Amino acid sequence: MDETLIRSLESALAATPENTDLRIALARALLATGAVDAAADQLQEVDPSRLSVDDQLFAGDTLLRARRLEAALAALAADEARIGLQRARVLLELGRTEEAKAAYRTAVSENATLEDPQLATQLGARNVEAQTGARLRVISNDDTSVTELTRILEPEAEIINFADIGGLQDVKKQIRKRIILPYQKPSLFSRFRKKVGGGILLYGPPGCGKTMLARATAGECNARFFNVVISDILDMYIGESESKLHAVFEQARNNSPAVIFFDEVEALAAKRQHSREATSSKLVSQFLAELDGFAQDNHGVLVLAATNVPWALDPAFRRPGRFDRIQFVPPPDAQARAEILRGLLRERPGGDSVDIEKVVKLTSGFSGADLMNLVETAIDEVIDESITSGEEKSLTNAHVLEALREVKPTTVEWLTTARNYARYANEAGQYNDVLDFLNKHGK
Repeated sequence: MDETLIRSLESALAATPENTDLRIALARALLATGAVDAAADQLQEVDPSRLSVDDQLFAGDTLLRARRLEAALAALAADEARIGLQRARVLLELGRTEEAKAAYRTAVSENATLEDPQLATQLGARNVEAQTGARLRVISNDDTSVTELTRILEPEAEIINFADIGGLQDVKKQIRKRIILPYQKPSLFSRFRKKVGGGILLYGPPGCGKTMLARATAGECNARFFNVVISDILDMYIGESESKLHAVFEQARNNSPAVIFFDEVEALAAKRQHSREATSSKLVSQFLAELDGFAQDNHGVLVLAATNVPWALDPAFRRPGRFDRIQFVPPPDAQARAEILRGLLRERPGGDSVDIEKVVKLTSGFSGADLMNLVETAIDEVIDESITSGEEKSLTNAHVLEALREVKPTTVEWLTTARNYARYANEAGQYNDVLDFLNKHGK
């Protein structure tokens, strides 16, 4: 059947040698029989400008297989991403690596679904972001006296401020008034013999921005920010945890104004009566002594801590002079969710087409982390569609609404637990902000 078809096509082409469609059909038929060189002979007679994109791809691939590289390059003439990718392969075979890299990058930037890890490896043209991204730091080191302390107290390189955080206007207002202003007006506070610094505890549901607020507070204060990793403080050897904690505060005092941030602080400050180990009680006592600054001067040192379980902290931490300022960080309201969504959708393909107001109405109770999960889930769907279709798709409302079927708010469980503490264990009024939030939002 193939031989008959080939003979018929050859006869027809002999009568009309300028018929490009016939020549392409003959080349395809020859290639189907494994006659690569014969197919290439036919394709070298074709004017590339008269070929469609698919026919150019066929011609370029066939000529490449026949090792007729210059002819293959000439056949790939169209300004289209798939053509550009094939040109990169041919240029690589010709030894023109830099041109091949440029062609590959251009093709992938126009259609990300064309990304070819194997070709990228051959070209050495991995995405620049992948090369310059965050690197894992080696943490194993026997010299803990200097190198480990430096690692623990390595300041955050990126400085952010409140403008980088969506919503939480009431919380920001309180932090400006009670925390940032003393750093900005030190002379005024000095005249009234009021110290700058102290301790502030941020609490609320997971994923609502406590860590970001702490970093932004440091940025607003123009202070060094030390993010203390709890696992770097805790040590299996007796006395080491207390020594590391003391070193943290000493480093901050020597570099004031400074902000020390303890995330998940309950790991270091849990109620002593609930601890079965004497070493845990000693660590809590050391923490309290560092906050008091009895033997040291903590002026200019702000201690920020965040927790999801404020009821698990030792009551001694709430004594004036320690964590005497407590700030509830609630789930974002409608305005805050809109700001967060705009930030998450910015620079995403199709992000500006999403009906943010509609999404806001459907995401009551979502934390900032929940909203990020929602957007990422919708983006996963877009990427799957792009890979399946071979064409880069854009984010639409339908993708986000479909993601809402899967993503649910994670703050409900926390708010239910907090409500019980606010109602039945609120003698000192420390959870009044939680009650106000629940009463306002009917939760």
